[in-house]
Amino acid sequence: MKSPSDPNSLPTGSDSVVQATGLGTFGGVFTPSILTILGVIMYLRFGWVVGNAGLIGTLAIVTIATSITFLTALSVCAIATDRVVRVGGAYYMISRSLGIETGGAVGISLYFAQAISVALYTIGFAESVVNAKINIFGRAINLQNYDLNQTYVALIITVLVGILAITSASLAIKAQYFIMAAIAISLLMFVLGSPLPNVEPQMFSAPPKTALPFWTVFAVFFPAVTGIMAGVNMSGDLKDPIKSLPTGTLAAVGAGYVIYMILPIFMAMRADSASLINPDVFVMQETALKGFGFTMLLGVWGATLSSAIGSILGAPRVLQALARDGVLPPILSFLGKGHGSEDEPRNGTLVSLAIAIAAVCVGDLDLIAPVLTMFFLTTYLVLNVSAAIEGFLQSPSYRPSFQVHWSLSLLGALGCLGVMFLINAIATVGAAIIVLGIYLWLQRRELQTTWGDVRRGMWMALISQGIFQIEEQDDPKNWRPHILVLSGAPQKRWSLIELADGFSHNRSLMTVSSVLPSGSRDLKQQLKLEKTIRDYIQKRGVKALVRVVSADDPFDGAVRLVETYGLGPLVPNTVVMGDSEQPERREGFCNAIAEIHASRRNVVIFHENQQQGFGFRRSIDVWWGGMQSNGSLMLLLAYLLRTDINWRNAKIYLKLVVADQAAAAAAKDNLNTFSQSLRIDVIPQVIVAEGRSFDEILNSSSRNADLIFLGMAQPSAKFIEYYEQLQNRVADLPSAIFVLAAPDFAFGEVLTE
Repeated sequence: MKSPSDPNSLPTGSDSVVQATGLGTFGGVFTPSILTILGVIMYLRFGWVVGNAGLIGTLAIVTIATSITFLTALSVCAIATDRVVRVGGAYYMISRSLGIETGGAVGISLYFAQAISVALYTIGFAESVVNAKINIFGRAINLQNYDLNQTYVALIITVLVGILAITSASLAIKAQYFIMAAIAISLLMFVLGSPLPNVEPQMFSAPPKTALPFWTVFAVFFPAVTGIMAGVNMSGDLKDPIKSLPTGTLAAVGAGYVIYMILPIFMAMRADSASLINPDVFVMQETALKGFGFTMLLGVWGATLSSAIGSILGAPRVLQALARDGVLPPILSFLGKGHGSEDEPRNGTLVSLAIAIAAVCVGDLDLIAPVLTMFFLTTYLVLNVSAAIEGFLQSPSYRPSFQVHWSLSLLGALGCLGVMFLINAIATVGAAIIVLGIYLWLQRRELQTTWGDVRRGMWMALISQGIFQIEEQDDPKNWRPHILVLSGAPQKRWSLIELADGFSHNRSLMTVSSVLPSGSRDLKQQLKLEKTIRDYIQKRGVKALVRVVSADDPFDGAVRLVETYGLGPLVPNTVVMGDSEQPERREGFCNAIAEIHASRRNVVIFHENQQQGFGFRRSIDVWWGGMQSNGSLMLLLAYLLRTDINWRNAKIYLKLVVADQAAAAAAKDNLNTFSQSLRIDVIPQVIVAEGRSFDEILNSSSRNADLIFLGMAQPSAKFIEYYEQLQNRVADLPSAIFVLAAPDFAFGEVLTE
């Protein structure tokens, strides 16, 4: 049975679900992230951190550093659960939130940072191999005696890592499992080890007087916990990125924090400050289980290789996304091509490998390494800013299932900025200049903006450019109900203004309007009345524009106001009206509805129960007829209303009527699946008609609601009779809202994107 509130019924969608293929949470997100977190700094610099900062200071450093990473991970989770994160990871998130220019500026910088990082890690691996001193069960092996060439070793490892990435992302992930096993074994051997002989363990003693300052040590350690992008960069290869990215990223951050909090305790129990700080003493190797010190070198090699693999997997995917979005020049469009069933970016991998090989041949990367670190931190900074802005604006299309308050994302952004200056202020400025230069280059390709020289000129240019940049029609991503309230005197219909304010939340335009009889006021008096109304509504806490016009017929005046009011493309898209209370004027009222609908505006009519008003504001019934315009718009309006402070405790009941029990089971499954995908907290209810009319079902089911949403049919030849039936249908019910969506606008995309 179809609900009379909307001409269409809920689509089953049973054959629309496609089984996704790809990497899971553990292999695609957790593994690359945790391996990047447990990197070279843990093996070669963590003892130095403990020696300089002391045990308590080290635990504080780990906690502060991880907190910043954790806040960034929360921002990543919020963005990832709001939309499917496709190929490009961090670039995809930023470009879809802050625009292609910002995303491209960060994405290009991030790509080169990742590509050159491959060289950093392979050179680090080669250096540790060439200088390695291994002691296996008493047998000493000194690789320095073999006179290995560091550059050749780095080139061979770089090529092998590149071949592994070109072959298959899943194969590279499987290789990381063996690396993870090596790191796990090395940590176990360290935990089972014993103290250095003839030393006084540091424990809780204060750091030596020659120790470096706290924030200097913090700056050295912080890059150790910035490995969360390794998993995010694999977003395009994940089976379920909305589930895997938050789970895997937070699990990696949590596991890394636990390990980094435990290791310094063992180090402080086994060595003194001098041994920990001494660069010639590999404390983890010296204190490991006797005969198994070589596993620490395996851990170092595994850490460098896993980081190199993570970078060679992530960089081409960022490059692929940049090419597909047209950020790169057209001559480089071939980099967007994918190969095989897994859409692997082999062209991008070859280019990235070439950049890495060139960097290895240069050899000395100490000068650019700090700038690369800044690029990664800039990515984290902008991700936090993206989540903060999205959360602050609270657009209806932004409904992450993983809710993070915008202030936490802002705190993460400030933390990243502070750490950038702590680590290297010059490199921070250098990275900012590069990113800004790319941004300006991308902006010139798209837009030409002229700013005035003085303050007023700048604001005027900003306003005019903003008006001209707005599309003639709303788009689903940025849709908001810009409301024109045909209220008449606000004192008499305050509930109508209150309802419209609940929809707008001061984050969209709202205009309170009144149509006066012709000749009752001159223009000067109309302006004075507008000011009186404006002052009245402002005193009651409502921010709105006010418009007063005159006309011989109030409905003709309302239609003319809808047709002419606005500035360029910035016009009201939703007209909120009170119900027709006078039968003799119903024809004009219905004709006005038809005219407003024909002008491509949403029509929202409030049928108020004068005795009940909004009731207790705890229950909202939405009578669902499908994803078509009326149903989607009703659900969006109910969602916006519930985010108002006065309706924050309300529950939204999504109600669907079916003919019999045979259809109920399938409809219930479809409605449950649909409601879970909305990222809106609704309670789906399937009602079996069993021969009852919709009017009977409505009266019995919504009698105790506080507000009812019903869809209206499009105006036709017998629309007056239809509207009178609609009024009779809710005559003895609580307050109701009749919704008629504007034609040809995809309200369903606002819900599903």
